[in-house]
Amino acid sequence: MNNKVYIFGHKNPDTDSVCASIGLSYLKNKLGYNTIPCVLGSVNAETKFALDYFDFKSPNHLNDVRLQIKDVNYHKNCFIDKNLSIKDAFDYMSKHKLTGIPVVENKNKYYGYVSLKEIAKEIINGDYHKIDTSYGNLLNVLKGTKVLKFDKEIEGSVLAATYGNESFIQKVKLDNSSILIIGDRKTILNYAISNKVKLIILVANALISDDLLNKARINSVNIISTPLSSYEVGKMISLSNYIKNYVRNESEFVTFNEVDYLSDFLEITRSLKHTNYPILNKKNECTGMMSITDTNNVNRKQVMLVDHNNISQSVEGLDEADILEVIDHHNVGDISTKKPISFRISVCGSASTIVYTMYKENHVDIPKNIAGLLASAIISDTLLLTSPTTTDIDRVALDELCKIAKIKARKYGIELLKAGMSVKGLSNIQLLHKDFKTYKIDDNFIGIGQILTSDYNSMKKKINDLVSFLNEEAEKEKYRVLTLFITDIFEKKSYCLFNESASDIIKISFKLDKVYEGVELAGVVSRKVQIAPYIMDALDK
Repeated sequence: MNNKVYIFGHKNPDTDSVCASIGLSYLKNKLGYNTIPCVLGSVNAETKFALDYFDFKSPNHLNDVRLQIKDVNYHKNCFIDKNLSIKDAFDYMSKHKLTGIPVVENKNKYYGYVSLKEIAKEIINGDYHKIDTSYGNLLNVLKGTKVLKFDKEIEGSVLAATYGNESFIQKVKLDNSSILIIGDRKTILNYAISNKVKLIILVANALISDDLLNKARINSVNIISTPLSSYEVGKMISLSNYIKNYVRNESEFVTFNEVDYLSDFLEITRSLKHTNYPILNKKNECTGMMSITDTNNVNRKQVMLVDHNNISQSVEGLDEADILEVIDHHNVGDISTKKPISFRISVCGSASTIVYTMYKENHVDIPKNIAGLLASAIISDTLLLTSPTTTDIDRVALDELCKIAKIKARKYGIELLKAGMSVKGLSNIQLLHKDFKTYKIDDNFIGIGQILTSDYNSMKKKINDLVSFLNEEAEKEKYRVLTLFITDIFEKKSYCLFNESASDIIKISFKLDKVYEGVELAGVVSRKVQIAPYIMDALDK
């Protein structure tokens, strides 16, 4: 596959979501995909320990997967240089069936926009005697041949030799701003060359004598020969003018950047009457032009989700992307797709266990450093195989991965878990979101944060402050239930803090005779099977 595929875990990434993304990305690339592992937030201390230990950089942060203008099949590379002629612009628009076109200057820098309507208006109402163009444009438009060229730029007033010789010389004053359309009329040619006109256009391929040609050379008079008649030249010559003279400049026309969101483009253009819009990049270079009808043809970003399948836990704009695959070990959430996909949910302690299984199924060898990351994820999510979520396949996977990574599960695992336990210096919001997930039951939102620590006593001093914060945050973010579980994995128990209006839900969830802030829940360590399902069930009832 040539299309880029983004692989990522949930918001507030933990070790399993990060390591599973990296492991799955490596596997998929071996199978012919073009994938990039990403994270939806900053990695925590535990995950950083694992990445550093196995010499990995943190994956790139993915802000969103919303459709951008660059994802639309708009008219890319559709623009014209400001120094080309009106005819060049018209021919280009006719060829591509356009009603307007962006105009650029040096290195495709955006200069302005011109439409057929504006060109037609200028040609009909403008001063068609005035010429401001290049020698080359005149050759092109008049199908001419170079006779003498001294100036690249040609600017002046057009007139035709329609009087008799004497009348012309008496009535018409010529100077170096005159552009003369003439046939084989030696007397007037001599008069024009003597007055050093800017340009002579010889119609019907008229010849000029050698003596006059030499005189023209001495006087630096530009000369073009064309097979067209005087009438045809008079009709066509104004089309040689620079297109830049007819554009609406940058400040007069709405442009968009290729990284702008498509939804914003559609919102803004609803109030405008334009058909086309120039598209620019960050360097103010024009990349093309987009019309409203182009927005029906988009290339959605392609994604694979690991360790989650709830919209609230995923990247912003997920509904605008194509989900190719889901790898998870949680309950089935609210992700939906427009077409069938590989949706793999297994009952095990870690998403990385499923990734390990996929390596085995596809007969792909697991590199040492990838094995180390997958092992780290299993240790983290199963709390070194002590969590009630642990399955036999987790144990088998961890044993084999540790052998490949050349680490001892318990020794390394304790170091890993301790690396993530420090809460020193963290603010209330950092404590809550250190490991945080959201859930939704009907119109009710649930937020569950979890901290692993072996020193609950140090946290007790902050209970009142934390509860006040939870109350404020729940009201501000519209959470029906907002909790922070402080889990001691060595003592195998958790302490629950909650927003005060949710006390009834907490009491029902854990069948408590009495509920209070910091209530001890013996044996409760797993958010996935011992916390979230019970709160969701209580709220549902």
